[in-house]
Amino acid sequence: MKKALLAASLLTVGAAAHAQSSVTLYGRLDAGLEYMNGVPTGPTGAGSGPATGSSHRFRAESGDWGTSLWGLKGAEDLGGGYKAVFQLEGSFNTMTGQGPGNNGIFNRWATVGIASNQFGTLLLGRELFIANGVWDFDPFGQSNWSSASLVRGRNWPQSSNNISYQSPKLYGFDVYGQYALSNATNWNGNGTTPQGREGGLQVTYTAPIFQVRAMYDEIRNPANGTLGGNYDPVNSANSGAGVYAFSREYTAAVNVFLGQFKIQAAYQAIRSSGMTGQLPGQPTTLDHEWGGVTWQATPAAALIAAVYHVNGNNGAGNATIYTVGGSYNLSKRTLLDLQVATVQNSKTANYGLNANNFGTNAATDNPFAGHSQTGVYAGIQHSF
Repeated sequence: MKKALLAASLLTVGAAAHAQSSVTLYGRLDAGLEYMNGVPTGPTGAGSGPATGSSHRFRAESGDWGTSLWGLKGAEDLGGGYKAVFQLEGSFNTMTGQGPGNNGIFNRWATVGIASNQFGTLLLGRELFIANGVWDFDPFGQSNWSSASLVRGRNWPQSSNNISYQSPKLYGFDVYGQYALSNATNWNGNGTTPQGREGGLQVTYTAPIFQVRAMYDEIRNPANGTLGGNYDPVNSANSGAGVYAFSREYTAAVNVFLGQFKIQAAYQAIRSSGMTGQLPGQPTTLDHEWGGVTWQATPAAALIAAVYHVNGNNGAGNATIYTVGGSYNLSKRTLLDLQVATVQNSKTANYGLNANNFGTNAATDNPFAGHSQTGVYAGIQHSF
């Protein structure tokens, strides 16, 4: 009898624990083949000179349609409508197995917080920066050749030391805010920590046939806390310096849902301040816009066409990406994808299809100023 009671008690405790908490393993693997022309050649070491030639390249690639990643997320019921929540997520290269990137096992997400259906979600930790909120309004969903390309990655960084809040939806509106501390003795950053102060606010209104979003965000230079910085050819940070990395960003975006069609458009004004001695062609302001349409031809097949354009001051010129592509779902978790794109540069611009660093040496992968770059990508993506 005692053994039967003990077994029943254990089953009851186990069932209660299962009901109160959950942990989910998830991920995505993206791989394919890529062809690109207009690729610069020449010395690629730190501080090397300008590219000396141009060629084409055929390579195996990971993450062109979407970042390969894996993660864990979970929740524990605290009662009263509250839950403790966490998320851990890191990226990796499917072709090599290396990663996650940025020297961190959970380089994309590492958060813990409290969630409530009534009051919203408060998180602490590392997250994708709020600028990634353009993902929902990009026809190609921030694929490798889309909304981050012409701003050299300004739209897709990660952010540490975060405090963020996501509100519940009320009358179609929801609000998301993010604030990241520099952790330096100077509030904005003074060169003693790897990150300056960052933050932003996002307001979204969703209706049955359309959705609009307004965003403001800023990323400060960790060296001095300013919204700018000079280009360092030896130690350029992430996606370039100056306006491409440390700046304010104002975004207005819209989705329109018309049956099988989704029309998307956005405008971004990106502004730096306090920049001095910048190189010719290194802008202090950018105006970035795009538009596109997705046709869900069948439940499995989608066709996409989009145009992205940027204009910079200080001789940076302007560039336009024209791209078409689509996906075909083999199942709920597996799809095939295809994208064909070309970037056309004005006389002084040298933007590439990828979100390349600012500069002219071969390591940046930028074409010669005034030259075009064209690419084709075909791959497979599986989610779990």
